[in-house]
Amino acid sequence: MTRLLAVADSDSYLKWAAGLLDATPEDWVTDLAVVRTPIAPSAAQIAAAVSGTRAHGDALPPVLPARQLRRAAERFRPDVVLLACTGPVVDALAAETLAGLRPRPVLVSGLPGISVPATEKAWLFRSGCDLFVVHSGREVAEFSEIGARLGGGGTVALARLPYLDLLPREPGAHDAGGVRDRVVFATQAKVPRRREERERILLALAELGRARPDLDVVVKLRARDDERQTHNERHHYERLWTEMESEGRVPAGAVRFAAGPMHEHLSRAAGFVTVSSTAALEAIAGNVPLLVLSDFGVSAEMINLVFEGSGCLGTLDDLAKADFRVPAEEWCRANYFHDSSASDWTGRVAELVAAAARGRWSRRARSSTAPSTPPPAAAPGCASTCRPRSCGTATAPSAGCAATSRRSDAAVTSPPRKRGSAGQQAAQA
Repeated sequence: MTRLLAVADSDSYLKWAAGLLDATPEDWVTDLAVVRTPIAPSAAQIAAAVSGTRAHGDALPPVLPARQLRRAAERFRPDVVLLACTGPVVDALAAETLAGLRPRPVLVSGLPGISVPATEKAWLFRSGCDLFVVHSGREVAEFSEIGARLGGGGTVALARLPYLDLLPREPGAHDAGGVRDRVVFATQAKVPRRREERERILLALAELGRARPDLDVVVKLRARDDERQTHNERHHYERLWTEMESEGRVPAGAVRFAAGPMHEHLSRAAGFVTVSSTAALEAIAGNVPLLVLSDFGVSAEMINLVFEGSGCLGTLDDLAKADFRVPAEEWCRANYFHDSSASDWTGRVAELVAAAARGRWSRRARSSTAPSTPPPAAAPGCASTCRPRSCGTATAPSAGCAATSRRSDAAVTSPPRKRGSAGQQAAQA
């Protein structure tokens, strides 16, 4: 029986972790917690992130300061730790907070959405882990090439994106009697960056709302203006809309702003639009026609290169006319919609756990090749470098690192979950 502890640090990684846990074998015992960092999700964000998964039980995953997370891991004695966190936090947890656990667990990390093109930075921050999980054959190939070139880190495994199975694929098999009267715009913190570009999107949505009063035009927020998310958002859409409305540039009530689980919004969507959110894949999985906006470029910076050839790229003019697209089947097969039998991450984890149990597993000689380029500097206040580490190595993070905070806040922890078990019981750590 494999015991897996998952640790997340933000809304998007928590959603990913909860979904991955649902894909584990029936006999695995799993637990899920959030490490307290400046980007830790609010209670509402936690509830939305785990909606539709086993983690949405009687009690939500607890938010634990670093020392309590360490104690929880020592009590749980995991065979596997899934570090579902941003790069600097993975680096600090692997090298410091969770270093020295006995027996030493298999460390798994990965990325929670579209990861094309693969980046050296993402690999290096996670080079203290034994398995790196991504979600398409292209991503496996690109990150494997980076790993072979730079050295360090573990091997790369494939998993189906866990969000893709929360909605039925058949048309009409949705809530509300099959009614589809909603257009959902999925916001992103990182793109587009410029205020005027975001205003152009809001103007197109307002025009759609004016021209099509039969449609409920929804701006689906990752976080309210006073909440944190994985990446900082300089120009929050709801704040921009309020300002534009006060200036008379958009009509009151033309669109509405909402949070909550994406799969619930898509359950009655007639169309979906984004710049490059992974939620586009959720829309495809739910048979919702979509637009991936190309007005701001198709580039690595816009995180939309992967949609070239999909048939889904379109413009703000298309959005204003509600001209949504259906992706090419060939593109779907090549990108994220592989057969579930191709996913190998749980099998790869099981092999590592079995090797450890036989006493033949070591933290590797993964590669004798040192990184060919200097590692990028860590984010301010976090681990001082993101160079690949070997077992037992612990480069101390700076005193300000959130993941190794010495705060002693009281927190709620939970016993491990097993598929089919009763809900969590809360207890003071």
